[in-house]
Amino acid sequence: MSKPPPSKSRGSRMERIAESSSATNLELFFDLVFVFALTQVTALMAEKPDAEGLLRGALLLSVIWWSWIGYSWLSNLVKADEGPARTAMLAAMGAMFLLALAIPEAFDDLPGGLDGPLVLAFCYLLVRVVHVWLFWIAAEDDAGLRAQILRFVPSMVGGTALLAIASQLTGTAQTLLWAAAVLADYGGTYLIGTSGWRLNSARHFAERYGLIIMIALGESIVAIGVGVTHLAISWPIVLAAVLGLAIAAALWWSYFDTHVIICERALSEAKGDERVSMGRTAFTYLHLPLLIGIVLLALGLKKVLGYVGGEHGHTLSDPLYGAPLWAMYGGVALFMFGYAAVAWRCIRSLKVQRVILGAVLLGLVPLVANLPAMASLGVLTALLIGLVVFEWFKYHDLRHEIRHAEH
Repeated sequence: MSKPPPSKSRGSRMERIAESSSATNLELFFDLVFVFALTQVTALMAEKPDAEGLLRGALLLSVIWWSWIGYSWLSNLVKADEGPARTAMLAAMGAMFLLALAIPEAFDDLPGGLDGPLVLAFCYLLVRVVHVWLFWIAAEDDAGLRAQILRFVPSMVGGTALLAIASQLTGTAQTLLWAAAVLADYGGTYLIGTSGWRLNSARHFAERYGLIIMIALGESIVAIGVGVTHLAISWPIVLAAVLGLAIAAALWWSYFDTHVIICERALSEAKGDERVSMGRTAFTYLHLPLLIGIVLLALGLKKVLGYVGGEHGHTLSDPLYGAPLWAMYGGVALFMFGYAAVAWRCIRSLKVQRVILGAVLLGLVPLVANLPAMASLGVLTALLIGLVVFEWFKYHDLRHEIRHAEH
């Protein structure tokens, strides 16, 4: 396939993305900041593992996610490592890094230094402004895309303004304004529809979202290790770490075995506005529950490792309960529900076993709250491995056909 001719904008080359394009090294470099941000959110929730802490963590993840998804659409229009796009991506990466640094002070400013919540709000604004500015340049003479960008600006202004106001508040009022900021961004973007947006490469788009799920799963593994770095290695820690890794592997299997292949093909076969609509709903919106679910799981795993390692006087007989348990089981349940929703939007297939498992996990929380932390971790691991084994046998032939069919 011949390479599409580069377009020029303000004297600089901006190369268009073709259907066969894949993620660039600069995009992967950009994602490294996202890894740090996820780690920061997990640590923040671990400091206050209650309902409010989990809610604030989910709101933070929603803001970080919205910062990232804008560039997933932009880099599907023009190559991220060519022309002014390269400089803009690096500038946005710097702003994202500073945003991540401010996460520990996202809601409560620490004594001394700059106003942490305001720094986070300003960095979020900077990330968004760079995104819209570069999108406008990349649109060039595409009147439909430029009109859509103009319709998109009010939601961006509204969301960032609400975050700036929230930075000067505390308590419930601050949390509510954060929720309003997320609603303004997500709701405003949804209301303007899909007409005018461009999705040039299904392969590139699906790959970007698959990579970010991989990054989130990697963060859950990091949480296992970081949670016990200050504790002496022991057999309980070894066993809990292996079980935690098995859970992460089961989630990896459930997403990457056939799911990402099916969704990419569905996106490839869709054309025009239907492709954009599928990309917006199935990836931009419905991948957020997958991400939040994985980070909540990471929080639960971190707490379990601390329990079995004897942190803060805990013993092997102590149960994991409350918000950390809900995070661990509820996070996996949210991943399953999100997965089922993505599959339904892409191929109109209801993943009944995933929905049932998610419901079972939520129903089990009050029961496993009476078990030792290691036992609750073991139950979760057994259920996820059971799902993988069930699907392996039930869909064996179909799996082979999906994985080895010619693209």
